[in-house]
Amino acid sequence: MPKIVIVATLDTKGPEVAYLRDRLIELGLEALVVDVGIIGEPVGIVPDVSHAALAERGGMTLAELQGVGSRGQAVELMRDFVVGYVRERYEAGEVAGGISLGGVGSVMGAAAIQELPIGVPKIVVAPTASGHHEFGPYVGLKDVFVVHSVVDILGLNPVLTTVLDNVAAAMRGMIDRGSRLPQPTPAGRSIAATMLGNTTTAVGAARDLLGRSGYETVVFHSNGVGGPAMEELIAQGQFAGVLDYTTNEIYDPMVGGIHDGGSDRLTVASKLGVPQVLVPGCIDFSVWAPTSIPDHMRDRPRYEHNPEYTLIRATHEEKAALGRLFAERLGVPQGPAHIIVPTQGLSLPAVPGGVFWDPEGDARFLKELRKHLPSQISIETVDLHINDPRLGELAAERLLALIEPAD
Repeated sequence: MPKIVIVATLDTKGPEVAYLRDRLIELGLEALVVDVGIIGEPVGIVPDVSHAALAERGGMTLAELQGVGSRGQAVELMRDFVVGYVRERYEAGEVAGGISLGGVGSVMGAAAIQELPIGVPKIVVAPTASGHHEFGPYVGLKDVFVVHSVVDILGLNPVLTTVLDNVAAAMRGMIDRGSRLPQPTPAGRSIAATMLGNTTTAVGAARDLLGRSGYETVVFHSNGVGGPAMEELIAQGQFAGVLDYTTNEIYDPMVGGIHDGGSDRLTVASKLGVPQVLVPGCIDFSVWAPTSIPDHMRDRPRYEHNPEYTLIRATHEEKAALGRLFAERLGVPQGPAHIIVPTQGLSLPAVPGGVFWDPEGDARFLKELRKHLPSQISIETVDLHINDPRLGELAAERLLALIEPAD
């Protein structure tokens, strides 16, 4: 029977992990306890996989790991070791779900259980999972359930045991009633698309048109996680085509904004030859928490999207750089690709009289894009706004033509 892997530092969380393990067993599940503690020995529990065994898998002794120089370096190495271990055990059919528990250990464990595919149950339990800290390390690009332990994980007490009882019950429920992501088939009829609030109307129109043609559209929120998550699933063969309508995630990394899609954004569909239509939706702004806007950007045009997010307009120089970057990321695609550039604004505030209305800057983006774009990629301009439903429908039509070319 596949097991539930529990990852924790057992020198400080031994009794608590033993309690959780026993609750899982009571509910009819088997557990695989993995120790990612670095300094001390397990307390109150005997792991199924010791920290010494993990170190040996990584080609070093535990003593060598303990002496690498800094705690941060040791944690990084141990994280890599446990990530590889969980991946191998899942691929061998030995893991049915994962739980990460603790403080620093929860981050190492979270990285490990993120190796499990979407649909495989994953739970992180941590006192820092309160919303006052970044959730990125816990969640990554996967469907991780994050549970705030309320109290610190140091000793069993009524609060913690209640939380752990419910974590075990949640795992049992997901095992019994959960759903796995279907494997892609050669006749797949799913389309990936990207969207923000600024492009909802247009992408909705595209989705409806694709639906009438027999395709299901899976929409990703292009907030720095959605785009990379989409591309991870593209690499797994989940989609027949890609409508990358909202490509803003390539701009935020240039200036340090929140919606950072990473260095591989826009590259995956091209490399794999998946038919794609791309639109430069929302690349005219970066996204910031109101209190985190850098001083040198505070005098730029801004748009208060909501109390949590402020949008800052890109400069002309940055738009030119974005045109070059857009083309470079696509490279020479292995499959059909088409770009549509609207000329009446790239975001909601980019309308005549709006704070982001910037035809000159948009023209510089387009000029550099055309200059550096490989000849294999076709491009057209359209006299519409980014959120016009007619533009969404046009993008969907262009994608259908790439997926199902006329004889």
